Amino acid sequence: MSVRTLPLLFLNLGGEMLYILDQRLRAQNIPADKARKVLNDIISTMFNRKFMEELFKPQEMYSKKALRTVYDRLAHASIMRLNQASMDKLYDLMTMAFKYQVLLCPRPKDMLLVTFNHLDAIKDFIQDSPTILNQVDETFRLLTEVYGSLPAGEFQVIRQTLLLFFQDLHIRVSIFLKDKVQNSNGRFVLPVSGPVPWGTDVPGLIRMFNNKGQEVRTAQFKHGGDYVTASREGSFELYGDRVLKLGTNMYSVNRPVETHMSGASKNLASRTEENVAPNPLAKEELNLLARLMGGMEIQKGSGPEPGFRLNLFTTDEEEEQAALTRPEEFSYEVINIQATQDQQRNQELTRIMGEFAITDQPQGSTSKGDDLLTMMDEL
Repeated sequence: MSVRTLPLLFLNLGGEMLYILDQRLRAQNIPADKARKVLNDIISTMFNRKFMEELFKPQEMYSKKALRTVYDRLAHASIMRLNQASMDKLYDLMTMAFKYQVLLCPRPKDMLLVTFNHLDAIKDFIQDSPTILNQVDETFRLLTEVYGSLPAGEFQVIRQTLLLFFQDLHIRVSIFLKDKVQNSNGRFVLPVSGPVPWGTDVPGLIRMFNNKGQEVRTAQFKHGGDYVTASREGSFELYGDRVLKLGTNMYSVNRPVETHMSGASKNLASRTEENVAPNPLAKEELNLLARLMGGMEIQKGSGPEPGFRLNLFTTDEEEEQAALTRPEEFSYEVINIQATQDQQRNQELTRIMGEFAITDQPQGSTSKGDDLLTMMDEL
C-alpha cells in the first residue's frame, strides 16, 4: 500500500462532496448568499494550510469510518446541517463517484488529472474569494511538488490502494444507472471504446522481434472494441486543458440522484461484524486523525446568522425512510473505539489546535478524557 494515497483520496472525495452540496443548495432554493457562505466556509476549512501540511505527510490510509468522520466534520464547517440519513447518502455518492473515476482512469498517472479537474471546479465556486482561491492554488502547487516526479509504478500502487479501499462498495446510483455505466448489482461497466491511454497504440497489431531487437513479422487480430488514438495529453499545469473529463461536475445540470444498496452490499453487511477486540492500530489512527482535524476551523451555528438544514432527498419522508432501512453496518454515526490517552500525542494535538482561532467557541478547559473523538467534537 502506498503512503501517498490519502491526499488524493481526500481531495477528490472532497471535490465530489462540494459538487453534490452545490447541486442540493440550488435544488432547495437556498438564498445565494447563504449557499455561497456554506461553500466558502467548507472550502476554506478543507484547504487550510496546516490541515494540508498534515494531510500530505506520508502515512497509511485511514479506515472507512475514520475517513467518514473527517467529512462529517467538514460538511458541518458552516451554518448548514445534515441529518444522519442525508450525510449517509452524501458519503455514498462521493465514494461511488470517485470509485468510478479511479476505475476508468486511462493511466494511473491520470488520477492526478482527475484531482486537477476537481480543483479547477472548486476554484469556480470561490471566484469572488481571493484568499480562499490562493489556498486552493497552494494545494495545487503542493500536489505538483509531491506527485509531479513520481514514477509510473508508484502511481500504479496508489491506484491499487484506492481500489482496495473501494472494493466492497457496490451502491447503485441513479445517474450511473441511467447513463448505463453501472449494472443493477452496483458494479461499473468498463467501456470497450474511445481513446486509448496517451502514449499507447490502438490494440489490434502484434509485432514480433528477433534476438537482435529487429522487427521481423507482424500480425493483426480483432479486439472487438472501437478504440481511437488519444488526441493529446492532458495538461498538468496550474491552468490548462485537462482533456480527461473524469472528475468534472456531473451535477452541473439539475437531475435527481438516488442511491440504493445492492444485494451484494447487503449480504456483505449481514456478514460483517465490527471487531470488538482492541485494535492495536486504533490508537495511532485516532491520534493521526485528531492531528488532521486539529487544523479544521469549525463554525458554530450559534452565531448571528441562522443555520439551516439541507436534505439530500426529494422529500423529508424519503429521508426518514432511508434512515430506517439503511443497514446498521453501513451507518457511520459513531466510531466506537476507546483509546487511552497518550501524553506526547495529546500535547501535539493541543499545540496544533492552539494555532487556530475557533469561531464562536468559548474558552474552556481541555477535556482530560481518553476518547480523542470526544476531544474533536469540542472543536
